[in-house]
Amino acid sequence: MISRRNIRVKVMQELYAQQTLEGTPAMVDPVKNLHKLLDQCSNLFVYLLYFITEVARYAETDAILRANKNLPSDADKNVNTKLAGNQLLWAILESDSFKREKSARTIPFEDTKEQVKKVYNKLVETDLYKQYIAEQSRDKKEEKALLQYIFTDLMLPDENFIEHLEEHFSNWDDDSEMMDQLMLHYLQKPGGYNLQDLIGDEKTKFAKDLLLTVTNKGEYAIELIKPKLKNWDSERIAVLDMILMQMGVCELLYFETIPPKVTINEYIDLAKEYSTPQSGQFVNGILDSLHKELLAENKIHKIEFKRKA
Repeated sequence: MISRRNIRVKVMQELYAQQTLEGTPAMVDPVKNLHKLLDQCSNLFVYLLYFITEVARYAETDAILRANKNLPSDADKNVNTKLAGNQLLWAILESDSFKREKSARTIPFEDTKEQVKKVYNKLVETDLYKQYIAEQSRDKKEEKALLQYIFTDLMLPDENFIEHLEEHFSNWDDDSEMMDQLMLHYLQKPGGYNLQDLIGDEKTKFAKDLLLTVTNKGEYAIELIKPKLKNWDSERIAVLDMILMQMGVCELLYFETIPPKVTINEYIDLAKEYSTPQSGQFVNGILDSLHKELLAENKIHKIEFKRKA
């Protein structure tokens, strides 16, 4: 499942888009657009998973191509295809969830086959692979370890592969850390994941509620923020800083299950990563001060705004 942090990033991106598109005649429905942003996470994850399976299956393709040479050598005639029978690989390929995703999405790109071949050729030169094919028996830990190795040690460190991802997935930079965690969890127990519900109902609801709360209560949040700006001109504050502070204030006021400390720390981190070098400290100061004031005035009741009278 994706984290709440990633949900916040998607909401932040949609709120930013709303501001930059303000006044445009045909604005996209923000909730509908948010769902598209979330679906990009699923697209990226399914592609990464598909890519791993294609690298593993390329062992058979390699064997066929080499055997069909005009003058195949003994090595060409005896390519080891153990990887193509990897037990974890086939647990993924035979998963109903994975099959549905493959049929429902446009997965491969024009340059996917070439990228798969490059990663496979790197794999067969590694000591881990040579040790793997030297063993005739199959060990579940080794089967899993090899697929993990393809992902963590061959795909992710490869600059060409990352460029390939950036070309086809605009969300790679935002979601790369999450993809790493998701993939490692998935490879531990693929049967425990439903790829049709990668986001989950709870996270989807959180995303929608956060977007609508900030959309409806954003002006109120700004009125609370402005007195804390002191010598700062609210019109000159970085747009993302203001959006993040609005989101933070709305979480403090209306999301009863999220501890204030978690909210403040999350928006400090997002400000550091997505805004200016000084933004983390700035957002920290404003949200921390506001939190203390709202507590003293007994204004934080942690009730979702829809239920507020």
